[in-house]
Amino acid sequence: MTTPSKWRDLRRFTDARVALGRVGNALPTAAHLDFQEAHACARDAVWSSLDVAQLGVAFGPLGLPIHHVTSQAEERRRYLLRPDLGRKLREGTTLPKAKGSIALVVADGLCARGVQQQAPALLAALVPALGTAGFTSGPVIIAEQARVALGDDIAGAMEAAAVVVLIGERPGLSATDSMGLYLTWAARRGSNDAMRNCISNIRPGGLGADAAAAKALWLLVEARKLGATGVALKDEMPSHDRLT
Repeated sequence: MTTPSKWRDLRRFTDARVALGRVGNALPTAAHLDFQEAHACARDAVWSSLDVAQLGVAFGPLGLPIHHVTSQAEERRRYLLRPDLGRKLREGTTLPKAKGSIALVVADGLCARGVQQQAPALLAALVPALGTAGFTSGPVIIAEQARVALGDDIAGAMEAAAVVVLIGERPGLSATDSMGLYLTWAARRGSNDAMRNCISNIRPGGLGADAAAAKALWLLVEARKLGATGVALKDEMPSHDRLT
């Protein structure tokens, strides 16, 4: 069986499963096995965990204090079954006050592998740019069994002006290394998704670390002017803007 040339040409531009061909009313064996492998890799990525010690070493050059926290979900299975527990800090957690700073949270989310790979490069680009723009970077908080909203608890405890949450995105059949970035101005427990801005698909095959850091900085500068993020803040960043 052969695939028409126009479909072969299309497959050069996308990882999507198009033009797989067929044998009778089924997929070819090779395509079926490839799907099963990709599905297994995606499941493994969901169960992956952060190497906290390695991240600590990677973040060392930033010159910022590093703290490790966990949510109220004690282990991975409970985290997956009880999303609500991943949104709250474990009882008794203490964090340093950093009033008016930008809280930086590195969270495992649904793909710790993606965060492990993408977060160091992004923070290496973003942290110096924050200082140049007049922001104060708070400590780096490495959070395990974490959902996006855990950043609200962290920002509240630190009295931060805003929180940047780097978190693993749900893996798909063509990407198991993707990270998302969520910005929330004046984040406190009870903040909702309408109050956040999201930058998605941060990975080598998607949005690069430097481009994501530049967009995050632009959004933070505009959020400072507006006093808000989310639906109130539209992404109108000029395409030529870069970090300096």
